[in-house]
Amino acid sequence: MTAPQLPACLGPQTAAILARCYRGQAKRDVIARAVRMLATADGNLNPDGQIKNAAGGRPAVRRAS
Repeated sequence: MTAPQLPACLGPQTAAILARCYRGQAKRDVIARAVRMLATADGNLNPDGQIKNAAGGRPAVRRAS
């Protein structure tokens, strides 16, 4: 079973970065890499790339301060 396609609205600056810095690459692939890198940097993925679970089996949620 595949995950549903989610629409994403990009801001003008993000669209410009994708167009100029990642020319020739699929936007979807670039954004997917960026999300994985961010999740890793935030400590939400374990070393083998799986989402870490918080107590109670629920995914960890980072709250904005």
